[in-house]
Amino acid sequence: MDSIDWGLAQRVGELLAGSPPPGGRVHAGELRELAGDFAARVGDYSGLQPPGELPPLDVVDRAHWIQANLATMRPLVERMTDQLAHTGPLSGTMRSASGVLLGLQVGAITGVLSQRVLGQYDLSIVDPSAQARLLLVSPNLAQAARNLDVDREELTSWVTIHEVTHAVQFAGAPWLREHLAEHVESLLEKLRVSISGESVFNLSNLRSLGDLRGLGDVGAMRAELRALLEKARRGELLRLTLGEQRWAIVERLQATMSLVEGHAEHVMDAVGADVLPSLPRLRRAMTHRRESRAMPWRLIERLLGIDLKMRQYEVGRHFCDEVVRERGRETLARAWAAPEQLPSMAELESPALWLARVG
Repeated sequence: MDSIDWGLAQRVGELLAGSPPPGGRVHAGELRELAGDFAARVGDYSGLQPPGELPPLDVVDRAHWIQANLATMRPLVERMTDQLAHTGPLSGTMRSASGVLLGLQVGAITGVLSQRVLGQYDLSIVDPSAQARLLLVSPNLAQAARNLDVDREELTSWVTIHEVTHAVQFAGAPWLREHLAEHVESLLEKLRVSISGESVFNLSNLRSLGDLRGLGDVGAMRAELRALLEKARRGELLRLTLGEQRWAIVERLQATMSLVEGHAEHVMDAVGADVLPSLPRLRRAMTHRRESRAMPWRLIERLLGIDLKMRQYEVGRHFCDEVVRERGRETLARAWAAPEQLPSMAELESPALWLARVG
């Protein structure tokens, strides 16, 4: 029996996603031809060997994007909930009810995300047998082009370059997928140990809360709550609840994904400069789109951790820009040579540290 009601997740996701009109047909066949050209250009620029054959490129609506992502999420989420079922609060009679609740939550998350995502390199990290796909979300591309007042075909091509770059990254650095999978496996194992022993969210990890017996003092309670809220505002609450060992794994994953996303941003501009006449305007419009999210969206993104992805774009792109500016794109290509060459979070923030290390 599944630990999550995936059918319910799909229905909830579609309900929240809505069904806007596609806003004009995107021809997948023509895009596939362009994607092949883009892959060659990305390979030439990045020094990475493109795949012999790109993953299938599909133009989808929001419902199909949700379906694809639920399928990709399923192996990972099922493994996490199976661990909880055997060692934690999801055991016994609670499992059926929790399956409905988790289905609602997962559906809500994917439904919300489906409203804004433009494209995606859909890759299952924990299931190497699953085929990767390149997805472009047609109604969102049409909506974004209208809202940003940019040419839809150019926007679609630009987003395609970004997603094709991911395909080239994983083909040109064949160790990358396994590297990410090992970190995910390690994190899952540490979570399993925590669930079976101490709780991941044990308050003993929240050392900054101080001695809970002192919270009878209203003044002390307010001070502790203010400190906790400040840590939450800075994004440190997850670190406190996970503990330093588990957080170290999260940081390594975050650093790798920052390079993956930032490198794609850097490359899409470099390659796009040769094929997209309106590239400067596209970049300004996309930056504005990311920075001008309304307050409800900002709150949702904060809760879902999407603001972390936005930061990945920014930090990773800045790192790539700086490395190429200082030493050229051949030096940047060294980051993909082996896991040991990947920049740490500190090196992403200060590219000079990485340059000093790799020579």
